[in-house]
Amino acid sequence: MPKLLLATKNAAKAREYSLLLQGIPFEIVTLAEQGIEQVVGEPGATLEENATLKALAYTSLSNLFTLADDSGLEVDALGGEPGALSARYAGAGASDEERIGYLLKRLEGIPWEKRAARFRCVIAIASPEGRVELCQGECEGMIAFSPKGDEGFGYDPIFYLPRLGKTMAELSVEEKNEVSHRGQATQQARGILLKLEPGRKE
Repeated sequence: MPKLLLATKNAAKAREYSLLLQGIPFEIVTLAEQGIEQVVGEPGATLEENATLKALAYTSLSNLFTLADDSGLEVDALGGEPGALSARYAGAGASDEERIGYLLKRLEGIPWEKRAARFRCVIAIASPEGRVELCQGECEGMIAFSPKGDEGFGYDPIFYLPRLGKTMAELSVEEKNEVSHRGQATQQARGILLKLEPGRKE
């Protein structure tokens, strides 16, 4: 069975993808398992650029089919920020808690009805020959006034889903995978991966 490299150093994200991709005709492996220590930056202005850059860089390093993503939180009241800068919004090396705190500070005084936001995810699947296919997912919600929930990661504790009455961080893994931007994009990615003949390089 050919290998599919998950191009992320985020252990929580790797676990999510491993669950979402169960049943594909690939053995899922991580950067750590392949001994890849290089860090590929995200200099692009869009999620599409960053996902593509990472997928191509890591497939070049590994010579494996590679799945990379870039996800972002877009807040209407902030003109779509932080977007592609979501992971670095509070500065390089900031923790999830620091990023959440910084975002909430930016939204001080903004009323509930103007706190609409969405999570977007773009997945790039690259072959060792440099072919890339993109998948996208989106999840609409609101930015809560304070964090709630202990599951998930990133901005999940302040991303409120009105139809469920919970933040993303209050959902079980199964519930999150059904509604999340990453879950939607991964369903598209599954379709692409299932069409690839095991062992064939395209």
